[in-house]
Amino acid sequence: MSWKNFFYYNKAQRIGILILLGLILLSIAATVLIPVIFDKSKEQTTDTKFLKEAAEFRANLIEKERKQRSEREFQPFVYRNNYSFPKRKEEKYELFAFNPNTADSATFVRLGLKPYIAKNILRYRAKGGKFRTAEAFEKVYGISSAKFEELKPYIQIPQEIQTAQVNRDKPEQQEEKANFIQKRDDIIIELNEADTALLQQIRGIGRGYARRIVSYRNVLGGYYSVEQVREVYGMQSETFEQIKHSLTADGNLIEKIDVNTASIEKLKRHPYIKTFQKAKAIYEYRRKKVKLIHIDELRVLDEFNEEEINRLTPYLEFK
Repeated sequence: MSWKNFFYYNKAQRIGILILLGLILLSIAATVLIPVIFDKSKEQTTDTKFLKEAAEFRANLIEKERKQRSEREFQPFVYRNNYSFPKRKEEKYELFAFNPNTADSATFVRLGLKPYIAKNILRYRAKGGKFRTAEAFEKVYGISSAKFEELKPYIQIPQEIQTAQVNRDKPEQQEEKANFIQKRDDIIIELNEADTALLQQIRGIGRGYARRIVSYRNVLGGYYSVEQVREVYGMQSETFEQIKHSLTADGNLIEKIDVNTASIEKLKRHPYIKTFQKAKAIYEYRRKKVKLIHIDELRVLDEFNEEEINRLTPYLEFK
């Protein structure tokens, strides 16, 4: 239909045609524009939701930082309690018999003394000084009373050096001491009850041997066999053979160690354990098992051989 023909329609027909064309155009426009409008609305909704979530997250983060800052300022102990301090290095040392007049610096360090204390001892000896009694060792600069008491039972000073100290006494004092202690051949003495004066009544035991026998007994907790006297520092075989028939040892008098309550330090002080590694092995095994009930449980420890376990048996109890 040409535009010329359009004007041949009457007025009503022309209006109807225009309305129809308008509806067609609206339909086309709606088909094209509606999806675009709805997509933009959807995008706006999504953007709004994202912005809302982001704002909430940021608000939560700010609040968390504020609380942490408040705790640092007003409750510093919260962080201090959670702080892991570096563990103090455990001191590892051994306890064994030694002569302070001949031991070298390495020996003193093995015994748990600081290197500067070892140097002080060597310097004292280099100047001609001698330790004639165990008590004299306590006077070394740097040795605490606690450390001296720990080492005292292990200090072994040869009898000839102690005799030199005795000879410094007045003649009347020497005579009095000589008359006080009389030697006897018919005496039998219980090792776990005797004091030094009683032991000196045995022919072959002087003041030095008597002190060492008692000191070693105190460290052990008691003797269960006379043969253990052979282990006393400086004990000569011929001397032991001479005195053994005058000695007895009652194992029932031994002071025992409760394995289930003893600390590493207490275990380490026993001469048949004596090293930190062995004491710690018992302690850690006890913690693992909660409670030990028999000596045979310790036989699984690599730190001990069969002979060491057998020697240790009379000194342990399991309560």
